[in-house]
Amino acid sequence: MSKRFTARTVATAAVLALTATGLGVPANAAPSDSRTFTVVAEDGVAADTAIAAIRAAGGTVVSRSDEVGMFQVSSDRADFATRATAAPTLIGAAEQKAIGRKPKLDRVEQEHLTAGARAGAAGAAKKGAKLDPLDDKLWGLEMIQADKARKIEPGDRRVTVGVLDTGVDASNPDIAPNFNWSLSRNFAPDLTDVDGPCEVSSCLDPVGTDDGGHGTHVAGTIGAAANGFGLSGVAPNVSLVELKGGQDSGYFFLDPVVNALVYAGRSGIDVVNMSFYVDPWLYNCTANPADSPEDQAEQRAIIKAMKRALIFAHNKGVTLVGALGNNNEDLGAPRTDVTSPDYGAAPYPRPIDNESCWDLPTEGPHVIGVSSVGPSGKKSDFSNYGTEQISVAAPGGWFRDGFGTDTFRTDANMILSSYPKHVLQEEESVDADGNIVAGFENSVFKQCKANGECGYYTYLQGTSMASPHAAGVAALIVSRYGKAQGRTGFGMSPDQVEQHLYRTAAEHACPEPRLQQYRNEGRDETYDAYCAGGVNFNGFYGYGIVDAYAAVKTPLKPNARP
Repeated sequence: MSKRFTARTVATAAVLALTATGLGVPANAAPSDSRTFTVVAEDGVAADTAIAAIRAAGGTVVSRSDEVGMFQVSSDRADFATRATAAPTLIGAAEQKAIGRKPKLDRVEQEHLTAGARAGAAGAAKKGAKLDPLDDKLWGLEMIQADKARKIEPGDRRVTVGVLDTGVDASNPDIAPNFNWSLSRNFAPDLTDVDGPCEVSSCLDPVGTDDGGHGTHVAGTIGAAANGFGLSGVAPNVSLVELKGGQDSGYFFLDPVVNALVYAGRSGIDVVNMSFYVDPWLYNCTANPADSPEDQAEQRAIIKAMKRALIFAHNKGVTLVGALGNNNEDLGAPRTDVTSPDYGAAPYPRPIDNESCWDLPTEGPHVIGVSSVGPSGKKSDFSNYGTEQISVAAPGGWFRDGFGTDTFRTDANMILSSYPKHVLQEEESVDADGNIVAGFENSVFKQCKANGECGYYTYLQGTSMASPHAAGVAALIVSRYGKAQGRTGFGMSPDQVEQHLYRTAAEHACPEPRLQQYRNEGRDETYDAYCAGGVNFNGFYGYGIVDAYAAVKTPLKPNARP
């Protein structure tokens, strides 16, 4: 899972969102005493009743998402959140605010670029079938047999995969052939305090752009075109839909995420990939004694809105796939949270009660949770795990894989995928002329066509990179076994997609000893991980490592109905 692109990196501000009634307060509006809140109604409360309670508390509804009982509200009352929480028809109010800084290098996903990380050259490319020029570097495609699967089912253009992320760079020659312009939307206008200066006057980045890079990397793994150029994705013929719900700086907040999920359900999108957690709490708890009453109410509102949105999307036919997280943690036995809240007040220790706290969206209803493995098949040291929430495993990369061999601590252990040129330039691995900077030849690649059109690619690692492998296989399942629905629709029940994904995953037993330590890889005891369960299902691999070839070759069970 990315999160800001890791599961423990400090985050930023909540964001104004595009909702059912349109944009709320403009992202570049002049400063005022008014503050913005996300308010969530209690179960069964009509929208008009909730709005009346919001007004009575001193708020003005700016926009609304009736499907999940969520409202964006402005108020100049200092006690608005307290008054709203006290209303019996409202769960709580979460203020949208910024901490005023933009993150730099991600400590998990870009570990290979951090100071002192590199031990040697990039290492040899993994063996695999060369389809597009860079595919010999995609060991993940070989591990899940995606190269064999496409000979049977390369994906159906009618199948849509939503990339709920920082955006998608549709100018990349591997993304462009499969990018769905008509369905793509931006739900997360820029916040200057968080994302830096707005690129456009409205602060709403155009569809088809990505100023964070993460979403483009995810999209390439899912569905980069097999076009003899660059590299190819797991499902190279499906349609990619940008659902921008993350800030350029890499943070994800309630309003844009919920509205993106509601839109996905309304629009008939087949699969949605979610490689993030919802800020500002690593774990949202219903009544954590360490939290203030106001913070408890805010978290209850986040839990309720996210669960409603996930259920709504699922019931509308969306298969939901989520990254398990990069916190090297058993989600069934969580540690004390020392990183929340990640904006506003300083973080403080929060003992986490597993019965009343959730890491969202991965622990939400109907989400297929994906852990990360390296080229050796071993659980990546950073990957979350645990029998409570894991569903399947997939290639997510592991820079430190291969201890004792010449591949140890090499870039080739990670996941290569598409990336925006201008983000690489900001990261100073590509110069102003578009050339790769000396020293980055093993981590960044450039491919150009005869007409001068170029694509750029880089390595990342994380459960954020594992989840799109699983989402790509889910898209192949829908492509292979989906049916026409109504006059123009096409799809498959998400329950049946999930069932078939699990049934065809390659079973993988727990390692011996079951308590895995990573001392050779330079990790301390906090990375120790115990693998519980049997061959059929366990805490490291779930039902197994996803298998694209088995998924498209194995018939559905006779009682499985799309």
